[in-house]
Amino acid sequence: MQWIYLSIAIMSEVIATSALKTTEGFTRWVPSLLVVIGYTSSFYFLSLTLRTIPLGVAYAIWSGVGIALLALIGWIIYHQALNMAAIIGITLIIAGVIVLVLFSKTTIH
Repeated sequence: MQWIYLSIAIMSEVIATSALKTTEGFTRWVPSLLVVIGYTSSFYFLSLTLRTIPLGVAYAIWSGVGIALLALIGWIIYHQALNMAAIIGITLIIAGVIVLVLFSKTTIH
């Protein structure tokens, strides 16, 4: 169940951060409300994962996957360019998350 909570936390954070770009400094109500709800939901579900997954591991997965997804969203939706250094860096972040999930003895498999 902790992995489902962590997945919900990640998706909520990605949705909130994606909507943050469209708030225009929190002057637009609908995207602003989506940001507040998304971050609230994200932190709530992240807190539920901390019952069984260590803080550092949960946060590393939450932020790492979030970074990778947001870079992809920025590239696809907002047409933001990714140079080779960005692609390599994001690949290394994803590799780190995979190592944590598959090989760390601090996570529950």
